[in-house]
Amino acid sequence: MQSSNHRLRDMEQHHPLLSAGADVETGSLAAGVMVGGPHSGHAAGNRTMWFIQDSCGMVCAGITWFLVLYADFVVNFVMLLPGKNFWYSLLNGATFNSLAVLALASHMRTMMTDPGAVPKGNATKEYMESLQLKPGEVIYKCPKCCSIKPERAHHCSICKRCIRKMDHHCPWVNNCVGEKNQRFFVLFTMYISLISAHALGLSSMHFFTCIKVQWNECSAFSPGVSVLLLIFLCLEAILFLTFTAVMFGTQIHSICNDETEIERLKNEKPTWERRMRWDGMRAVFGGSPSLLWCNPFTGLRLRRLLLLTHGRRGGSEFSV
Repeated sequence: MQSSNHRLRDMEQHHPLLSAGADVETGSLAAGVMVGGPHSGHAAGNRTMWFIQDSCGMVCAGITWFLVLYADFVVNFVMLLPGKNFWYSLLNGATFNSLAVLALASHMRTMMTDPGAVPKGNATKEYMESLQLKPGEVIYKCPKCCSIKPERAHHCSICKRCIRKMDHHCPWVNNCVGEKNQRFFVLFTMYISLISAHALGLSSMHFFTCIKVQWNECSAFSPGVSVLLLIFLCLEAILFLTFTAVMFGTQIHSICNDETEIERLKNEKPTWERRMRWDGMRAVFGGSPSLLWCNPFTGLRLRRLLLLTHGRRGGSEFSV
């Protein structure tokens, strides 16, 4: 498709002219969009939650929640509640459960936040003419979702959308990690690694304590069941700690170098002004360094969630 003012090319590799923050008026979608398949995608007025209806991703996300809840069950009912030291159980229980809630909240925010999807089907003649490009300038469209690709956007075959600053698609959160939800993914990996390390420490302490006394005095479960539960918890904690700690480190490194995993693997030369170290961290987490960076509930619009739950529209929004 060509006009006298610009040319349009169908290419996956691109040097796009649109900025990552450009708002699209024609065919634009709200941040909360239900994505369930190749034909999904609603108008901005239909503010439904973002969710990827991928069977593999939903199973992996369910497994993630099950394993976190399993660890919470073993820590509370096998190790802490039967313990005789009240303050030891109280402090460790409060710490572990708080971290578990933050981890699951971060997982939910990562999974149900639009990662930065480019509007589908916006590569129309009318919209291209509205860009007012200079003669000879080239814009690139994705042949898979028929959208004009902004800078640093890549197409995800699972989400079936082009995602701004796409880092990778993670089945464990059933979503892409991109411009708008990377901070929640970083928090998810951080909190999972913390509760994994905490669970390993508690398990080691419990084994050491129970060796000195009778196992029947250490847990409400039989010795055999308790040992099996603790062994499985330790294996889970070691696996999760290794994976999430490495992922957390790679994400921080990518943010500080302003380079996504896809860009690193493809060895793409930067055509954008790179934001290094703290500038990159502030761009992802927002504002100056503070405890709010560690809060997965920051920016949560409770009013919108209530409207989505009850199917109503309009009214003001409350943000935390």
